[in-house]
Amino acid sequence: MSRFGDSLNVDLAAAVNNLFNIPETMEKFMFPSSRAHDHHETRGVSSIIPVDILDTPKEFIFFMDVPGLSKSEIQVTVEDENTLVIRSSGKRKRHDGEDEGCKYLRLERRGPQNLQRKFRLPENANVSAITAKCENGVLTVAVGKHPPPPKSKTVEVAIA
Repeated sequence: MSRFGDSLNVDLAAAVNNLFNIPETMEKFMFPSSRAHDHHETRGVSSIIPVDILDTPKEFIFFMDVPGLSKSEIQVTVEDENTLVIRSSGKRKRHDGEDEGCKYLRLERRGPQNLQRKFRLPENANVSAITAKCENGVLTVAVGKHPPPPKSKTVEVAIA
């Protein structure tokens, strides 16, 4: 592929990524003071959990790493009709030594204690067709797409 084509793919990927992250970006830059009053509610909430978003012909699929969290500790909701919200206040459980005298020598793994991510869904997203599953530390959320509108058909009428 040419350099122009590579550049176009990168630009398109950046545009799609930007589209999905608009609520986070807009909230941070356009409404900085609005977060001040609810700071106590969101203190300690992490939105740095990486996500992969796959656009397929029939759905958008979100993949998020949520190590140490069970499906009962994760909430997936839609707010304001087109904002996908993923939250958890679950805490990763430490494995205690079964024998007396056991202690950790190093504790480096830290799971997300609180997480929240918001994604603005495109117009063709069907919020009535959302499924989620959590397996092996990966949350997968599939958002169905509305079928594309039928293409308008032009019929030429003969003039008598």
